Amino acid sequence: MENQTQKKPRILCLHGFRTSGEILKKLVGRLPETVLEKLDLVFLDAPFPAGGKSDVEGIFDPPYYEWWQSNKDYTEYTNFEECLAYVEDYMIKNGPFDGVLGFSMGAMLAAAMPGMQAEGVTLTKVPKIKFLIIISGAKLGGSKFGAPKLAANAFSSPINCPSLHLIGETDFLKPDGTALLDSFVDPVVINHSKGHTVPRLDGKPLETMLSFIEKIQMIP
Repeated sequence: MENQTQKKPRILCLHGFRTSGEILKKLVGRLPETVLEKLDLVFLDAPFPAGGKSDVEGIFDPPYYEWWQSNKDYTEYTNFEECLAYVEDYMIKNGPFDGVLGFSMGAMLAAAMPGMQAEGVTLTKVPKIKFLIIISGAKLGGSKFGAPKLAANAFSSPINCPSLHLIGETDFLKPDGTALLDSFVDPVVINHSKGHTVPRLDGKPLETMLSFIEKIQMIP
């Protein structure tokens, strides 16, 4: 039994814009038990209190947090370096982590992390990120979002890191999540019928997720 526990990949989970680790934990809790029992999920609150109204007010309880701030057209970023320092510090103190799961704003951050780590601009004091799970993601430096300075070269080379991408049919970020796939070597994709959320999975999508988990469990 102990060996099975040791094989659980430890995953740092990064929540969406103006939500919280607790809220993402509830969303991810919708995934089938056959998925959840195989993963050691750790949910982190972003470093900054929400600087305005949250879209989840009235649905999920506060407090709400955000990873960084930007102007309205996403061309200027504030506190992005501070955010990465905060995440790295948490990973040092609570790791080691095998992979990163991100939702929405957290997925944008997660997707850029392996490239920034390979560049040596951040996450230099923690082990190499072995895999990503990207839910409702988008690309920093893509068509909708500019790239913060530290992430300027995050996607300059194809990201050779196993990645699973969950893309919702009615998600407003679907075009951006789809475009992000081009930045990864052999991305595994689950298309689902829902919107900007963590979907409940069954059938073929569930098989795809379980087979991805099996693959990441084999990574030394």
